Amino acid sequence: MKLLVKTLAFGRSWMLRRQLSEVERAIEGLNAEQRRALHALTQREFSAASKLEIPHFYCSEGHDRYSPWGRGTEVAMERVRSGNQTLMLRGLALWLAVAYHETKDVGYAQIEVLHRRVLRSVRRLRESVEGRRAVRAELSMAEAV
Repeated sequence: MKLLVKTLAFGRSWMLRRQLSEVERAIEGLNAEQRRALHALTQREFSAASKLEIPHFYCSEGHDRYSPWGRGTEVAMERVRSGNQTLMLRGLALWLAVAYHETKDVGYAQIEVLHRRVLRSVRRLRESVEGRRAVRAELSMAEAV
């Protein structure tokens, strides 16, 4: 049984790593305004997911309660690949929130590494948005003086 669980965990981590690479490329391709919108959407998705009893099942309709993961990341990737800018941003935010909760405190080394990568992506997004705000605030203060 342990071998089966480890095999499933490895397969899931492999798929999520592939998806995360695609998500990171999509985020890097966004301009400043799109990143601000994505940051706001991501905060909302994290908040909504954390209110659920089982947060990693967020946006998974018709899932088996005892399955180790839901369909949230697959739904998110469909949105990311849609070609519609608004839908893509919503998909990126959804993917980050669901993947964060799905990889949190799992106990397998390869998934813990993946969790840190998800956290890093969220942090980079936040810093890219907040960093620009801080620079603008400093410029405004300098102009006022």
